[in-house]
Formats: sequence, structure tokens, C-alpha cells
Amino acid sequence: MAVAATARGAETPTMDLIRPGARGEAVRDVQHRLLAAGFHVDPDELEGTYGASTESAVRAFQQARALPSDGILGPDTWEQLVEAGYRLGDRTLYLRSPAFRGDDVRELQRLLNVLGFDAGKEDGIFGVGSDRAVREFQRNVASRADGIVGLETVRSIGRYRPAVEAPSRAVVREGEAARGPGIALFGAVIALDAERDDLDVTDVSLAIVRELAERLKKFGARPSLLRNALEVMAVGDRIRRANAADAAVLISVAVGTGKQVGRGSACFYYGTHSTHSPMGRRLAESIQEALVRGVGVPDGGLHARSIAILRETRMPAVRVEPAVATDPTDAARIGDPAFAGNVARSVAEGIEAFSRPPVVARSS
Repeated sequence: MAVAATARGAETPTMDLIRPGARGEAVRDVQHRLLAAGFHVDPDELEGTYGASTESAVRAFQQARALPSDGILGPDTWEQLVEAGYRLGDRTLYLRSPAFRGDDVRELQRLLNVLGFDAGKEDGIFGVGSDRAVREFQRNVASRADGIVGLETVRSIGRYRPAVEAPSRAVVREGEAARGPGIALFGAVIALDAERDDLDVTDVSLAIVRELAERLKKFGARPSLLRNALEVMAVGDRIRRANAADAAVLISVAVGTGKQVGRGSACFYYGTHSTHSPMGRRLAESIQEALVRGVGVPDGGLHARSIAILRETRMPAVRVEPAVATDPTDAARIGDPAFAGNVARSVAEGIEAFSRPPVVARSS
């Protein structure tokens, strides 16, 4: 497993997926990171054998990090496994490119947010929001407001004994915004992402987002396709395109593989066990309701996930999995020539409903 410095982080792997049954130094590296994170691996596997206990540890780690619990080590799982090795105070943090990523950054964001300094999404990525919150905190404690988080700043934060169970200012702020209209659709840039994993199947996701783009234009929106060709594009490139477009929301479409839900339609928004995006959740709810009603698929529900396309984009983002390709019933739906258009119509209706204030049921 090669590790390369990229725009997404200083330790992003260029690697094949590591699956149960694999052997070698890359597996050994994963195992020791799992042990350091508090997960169990049987001693007889620690020489680099991806056996049952390693798979169990990977699945447990994925569940703890709100990742798809498939037991396969891909880029999302590897990156978060690397990030899990950092604790606040281990290194000096500041705004740079590529950004610092890690659990130390996530902890810093959480502490600043509960103290009332809005660090934004608690995504573990030290961006402009984190820098702004650090400088505001430093000014309030009469410290040099240089945005550098060394031991002095860490100790200053600790002296305030922030109650980590308190509501995050970022979540409260976004939650208040979610009670109003989601976005003004007319003139809004809507980033559309077509996930593509399998070159041997028809690119249904791309067909859906192309049709969705045409429907959004009728609302006056400005759709921006992050991928508009029969190709595989790295998720980091698609994330950069969405952020550079300053999109109001992002919709990522994938014809599900069965990793997430058993069958039917499911929608995913950014969230972990300690935080989430209220706007992302409301958008996911609106789209999921429209999909189940309009396409007639089983309701696979809403799920919080910290996959890159939801975590690293700066706008409310939703991943839509309208059907599971490995399920026979869903596969028949996918093969229907009308499927892409029906999904696109329903997703567009869900986005349009999100643009209006939510309906609040009156108590009798």
C-alpha cells in the first residue's frame, strides 16, 4: 500500500482495496493501527494475515466512524484509521494546504464549538472555519491571535473545562437554519455527483444526474455535473469541483451495491456518533420521502455517514442510493428504461420541497 501526499491530506493512500484473505506489510500496518485505536486482533494474525479477527476489528472501526461496515479497507477507512492516531496536543495545528486532518482536529473543533466559537462542521479537517474559530478564541483570552494551535492554546482551551456533551454551536446554528427554507432554488448552483464504481455496467448514476440536471433547470437552478463522461474520477477531484463551484447543495447518486441497506432506496447525510449536519439530514428526508412515494421502492431509510463526499464538501450534501443492484427485484427496476427518469423526477421534487419552509404539524 503506497502512501502519497495529495490535496486531500498528507497521508492519502494510493492503493487497491484490502480484503479479508490478504497478506503482507500493508495488512500488518492496518492491524497495528487498529490495536492502537483500541480494537482487538488475534495474535496469530498480527504478522500480516487479514483473518476473521482483523475483519471483525475493521468492521467495528467502520461502525464507530459511521462508515459502511463492509470489512473492506478502502480509502475512507484507511484515511480515518490514520487520523485516529492523532490526539490534541500531539502536533501543532494551523491553516495550511493540504489541510491537517485527524482526530486532534476533530477534538479541537468540538471543544471550540461547545465553548461558543463556531468552528463549523466537525469533520476533522483544519480549514478556514477552524482557523477563524481559533483566532476568535485567542482574541477572547487575550492571547496572540495567530491561528496556531500549540500547547499553549490547547492548555488555554482546557482551562475553560468545556462540557463536551453540550450542544455544538455549529449544529445549533445549522439546526436553526434548517427550520426555514432550505435554499432559494432560482440561480442556485446544485452540484450533481454520479458515483461510478463498476465499468462493466451501464452508468445508471450518470443517466440519473443528467436527467436531474434538466429538471432542476426548469426550477431556475444552475446544475453543475461533477462528472459528465463515462469515466472514473477520483472522489477528491469531485469534492474539489463542488467546493470550487460554491454550490448551495450537493446530490451524489449511486446505484447501491448492497453495502448500505438490504434493498430499496436509502439516503445518506453527513453525521457521526457525536455530530451531524441538520441541513443535510433535512435534505435527505425530503428526497427520501419523494423517492419512496414517486418510484415505489421500499424505504431503506436515512443514515448518517462520514464518507468523503459528505464529510469534505462544504455545503449540505446527500448521497442517494435509489436501488441496490445486487437485489433481484431492484435489479429489475434498474433495468427498466424509465428508471433513471423516474428517480430524477423524484429527486428534483425532493429538492424543490427542501427549498420551501418545512411543514410543522399543528397540535390539536
